[in-house]
Amino acid sequence: MKKSNQIKPKVILPSGKKDSSFFEQVYDVARLIPKGRVTSYGAIAAFLGSKMSARMVGWAMNGAHQLTPKVPAHRVVNRNGMLSGKAHFASPTQMEELLAKEKVFVKDDTIIDFAKKFWDPALELSID
Repeated sequence: MKKSNQIKPKVILPSGKKDSSFFEQVYDVARLIPKGRVTSYGAIAAFLGSKMSARMVGWAMNGAHQLTPKVPAHRVVNRNGMLSGKAHFASPTQMEELLAKEKVFVKDDTIIDFAKKFWDPALELSID
């Protein structure tokens, strides 16, 4: 039997489910991103032990807009701080508008001061 190299999350996610799907886990992490902060698809994937699955996190965010409880998909951007998922919102400017309401400002589709606004679940959700 082959051992997995996946790293398990350091906390139990809010759903508390033992057998949740990858998308459900993505939504749980995204719901923990504080207002006024952003993270990346890759940071969520790495936290969930699937470092190479940033694109799958993006697919999860694309389908998150109608979920309850709400998933703040506007707080998830690409590794360079670009609003690469903006086409999946109701309007081309909605992602930027939602971020601006949280004092996260964008210029040329990129988060201003991305490093200062970046929220890393691997660091922020650690139970150390």
